[in-house]
Amino acid sequence: MENSVNGIIFSKDRTQVLIIQRRDVPVWVLPGGCVEENEDPEKAVIREIFEETGFTVNINRKVGAYTPINRLTTPTHLFECEIESGTPRTGTETRNIGFFPLQDLPRSFFHIHADMLRDALLKKEEVIQKPLSQVTYWKLFCYFIRHPLRVTRFLLSKMGFPINS
Repeated sequence: MENSVNGIIFSKDRTQVLIIQRRDVPVWVLPGGCVEENEDPEKAVIREIFEETGFTVNINRKVGAYTPINRLTTPTHLFECEIESGTPRTGTETRNIGFFPLQDLPRSFFHIHADMLRDALLKKEEVIQKPLSQVTYWKLFCYFIRHPLRVTRFLLSKMGFPINS
């Protein structure tokens, strides 16, 4: 089964977090993506953050390991990282990028990533292990009713037909 990674990058004072707005589905998310074949999750999160933000990062700690409860998600590794070098840049996957105050995140910030952000703020020493129970077929259906274009774009992207406008 395919794995995915996400990285959390806080400002030095931990009052802001770096997030990106995707091109294929216009929502704000934590940077991340798929782990390639024979790639370690640690290498994948460093690669994905660079590809999506232009920043080279170091990993501070692994925050969580999230397991799917259905076929809508994949096993996901969450890492807290810090910027080593680089300048912010958008690309083929990223429409916008920026640091946002933790108390003033965009309305379209992906709810699963908001939960992961809360987990990172707990600063637990052990890696949090939990199911991705927020993603169910029923919730996807309800979200589709409210945001049909976003869900259609997401599904097309998952099938290999991203709309990167």
